[in-house]
Amino acid sequence: MKLLYSIHKYDVFMFSWLINAKIHSALTQTSRYLSKTGDGQLYLLIISLLYLREGIESRLLQTVLLAFLIERPIYFLLKNGFKRNRPEAMLKNFHSIITPSDQFSFPSGHTSAAFMMATLLSYFFPSLLIILYCWAILVGCSRVILGVHFPSDTLVGMLLGIGTALFSLGQII
Repeated sequence: MKLLYSIHKYDVFMFSWLINAKIHSALTQTSRYLSKTGDGQLYLLIISLLYLREGIESRLLQTVLLAFLIERPIYFLLKNGFKRNRPEAMLKNFHSIITPSDQFSFPSGHTSAAFMMATLLSYFFPSLLIILYCWAILVGCSRVILGVHFPSDTLVGMLLGIGTALFSLGQII
């Protein structure tokens, strides 16, 4: 229990520091855009394009579908199991910049899906690895900047996304 309290205390410190940083307001609009790229429409577009171009036989399409079939239930179990409130519900006098789609913050689903897709796409298109991971990192950071996640929410989302992708690729047992 002491470990969880220490993590939470560090999380609140880092979150508060970032929210109060002078550069925060300049990052807000960019963060809104970056966060929206992780809402799900981009993934549906990628899945649709893969299906239209290569059909259901596409190894990438099959891997993406398998990864989402694994990642989403784990994400929902963790989110509803831990029931960690979002920063707005935990911190006095704080209001997030956007309204989140659900009540709980741990783990970050946007970050998890972004890292999962970055890992899968970079496996099939290695030349895009740096761009894809930069995008995934920015999606995770945007969720903290917008005030809907603590840093550890995005860290665990990253681990969930990468782990699910590697499992779906058969890289880990």
